[in-house]
Amino acid sequence: MFVRKSEQRGKANFGWLDSRHTFSFGQYYDPEFMGFGPLRVINEDKVQPGAGFGEHGHRDMEIISYVLDGGLEHKDSLGTGSVIVPGDVQRMTAGTGIRHSEYNHSNQEKVHFLQIWILPKENGLQPSYEQKQFFAPDGDKSFRLIASEDGRDGALTINQDVNLWAGLVDETTDLAVAEGRLGWLQVAHGTLTVNGEVLVAGDGAAFHQPGKIDLSDVKDAEVLFFDMTP
Repeated sequence: MFVRKSEQRGKANFGWLDSRHTFSFGQYYDPEFMGFGPLRVINEDKVQPGAGFGEHGHRDMEIISYVLDGGLEHKDSLGTGSVIVPGDVQRMTAGTGIRHSEYNHSNQEKVHFLQIWILPKENGLQPSYEQKQFFAPDGDKSFRLIASEDGRDGALTINQDVNLWAGLVDETTDLAVAEGRLGWLQVAHGTLTVNGEVLVAGDGAAFHQPGKIDLSDVKDAEVLFFDMTP
């Protein structure tokens, strides 16, 4: 297991946006952290009230937005318009090209979310958008599959051999890396001990070898776990 501590991540602060980059992104470049398997970006973004990302373009990327607090307003060139709140997860296939904007829906509170980029299996796909509610507000947030290549069990469908799990975990949560696979665990909230090492919100852990992942001393820990092809 290799741990990527929260404070080791790249930083960008533009006043309206405070962002932390797990991997190289924008003006932050580290040749040792260009991604992990097909996982290319995990940005933790906090956007000031009423501010946001103006219309801009993407292509040949699977983009997932996971909101932790507040509401993220989304509009795109496909005609999609929505507000993503905690419990909702958005998937956008940029494919041959898509333009979109993302703004804080509130004029009073920050929006706090994770933006995740995954390299697709193939380029030139038809752009598409998908959004689902996986956790009801103030309801059950049990650990579950939220995205996969086959969209099984109600998960979002992504164009890559990645199974993305998310939610609250405890000491009994079954996490493991299978032979020939990679694992990445990202802590969104709370604290927990993973294979003997304490992780807090913002920390990530990479798993290169097969085996069970041991969780202990879990305290209100919401995590995302990527089970993926190398």
